[in-house]
Amino acid sequence: MSVERLRLEGADWARYFAPVAFCAYLAAICVALIVTSVFLHSLRDTLAVSAAAAFGLLLAAALGLGVLGMQLHELRYLSVATPFDAESNFARVVRLGRELGWQPILEQPGRRLEFRTADSMLQLGERVVVLLRERQVLIAAICDPDVGFSLVGRRRCQHHRELVMRAVLLAPP
Repeated sequence: MSVERLRLEGADWARYFAPVAFCAYLAAICVALIVTSVFLHSLRDTLAVSAAAAFGLLLAAALGLGVLGMQLHELRYLSVATPFDAESNFARVVRLGRELGWQPILEQPGRRLEFRTADSMLQLGERVVVLLRERQVLIAAICDPDVGFSLVGRRRCQHHRELVMRAVLLAPP
């Protein structure tokens, strides 16, 4: 079964996956420490540096894989079957976005909507993307790549997905 994912392009992709790249960088430093520890004069020092570097490598790899897994999960679209056509779902999501003060980034009537949620000094925005198909809506919400990945943002993204899902499942006005 194939899972549809939100595709990020260029700089957005690089910024979104920067935490994983940082973990890979830390893992590379740990590998370099293990290799260079061979040249230390004392066997005791070599073992101590190698053990510390191996522990760092293990932690960096675990953290990187954990963050990558969360990020890939967030990029997956939530599929919602609706009894309504793409145009009426489009109108519902546009109305929801206006009510919540979301800034439209891209509007392709009946096909695709992309919003940046309202942000303030203490609450950073997220990106909400909705693909509209006949009797189906695909919803993705991610931390805005300009802001970076955060665990608090993940909870807000889940809330945004639920809001869009409720909007397209409600009976017509």
